[in-house]
Amino acid sequence: MLDYVIIILLPLFFFSDSSLAQQCKTDAKVISNKSVLLLSIKNDPAKELVNITKTIPGVALDIRYATTNNFTKTILYHHPQVYLRTAPANALRQIQDELHKKGMALKIYDAFRPFSVTCKIWNIVPDRRYAANPRKGSNHNRGLAVDLTIIDLKTGKELDMGTAFDSFTDTAHHSFTQLPANVIANRKLLKGVMWRHGFGMVPDEWWHYQWKNNDDYEVIDLDFDDLKEIAN
Repeated sequence: MLDYVIIILLPLFFFSDSSLAQQCKTDAKVISNKSVLLLSIKNDPAKELVNITKTIPGVALDIRYATTNNFTKTILYHHPQVYLRTAPANALRQIQDELHKKGMALKIYDAFRPFSVTCKIWNIVPDRRYAANPRKGSNHNRGLAVDLTIIDLKTGKELDMGTAFDSFTDTAHHSFTQLPANVIANRKLLKGVMWRHGFGMVPDEWWHYQWKNNDDYEVIDLDFDDLKEIAN
């Protein structure tokens, strides 16, 4: 049975039965009911979720939160899929096409993230520089953010970006310049191609890019299996 929370001045949205998500205080509009999400998409088709592996066949994936190879050392995702809303999904396909012409390609670490996982991460790292505060929700929860890097098409190896994914250090910041010239060039390449296609970045994570939330996209707290029945 699903518990629910009323968000003041907004329609009723349901949280999942995750106790952690229930405990998260948020001012965001949260959807954790499939019917409510389907209605939201029907009212605004731009909010449709797109499976990136269908939009970009063969895209390289390294979904860290589906493994223990992440900063929490625990598995946070089960049966993950890579989802984004329609506009950023289409932009990402264009970025892949542009990189292919240069002998390179994208590798994705993360895209859509259930709200309950954001709550769990915030409990571990309550630092706004490196984790989204559930009070506002994350653009990952809205299907607007993607964590990624660039690989060489011939070798499949990642370009050197100076740090690993989810490195909570100053070295991962875009403003950090005490790096070898090739690392600076690689970060500039990633930032440039993402910006040209409409993505913005956050200052403290070279891998994180996000679409503008100019259509009031809701936070989603549904698991990946539920979204299989909804995503395109």
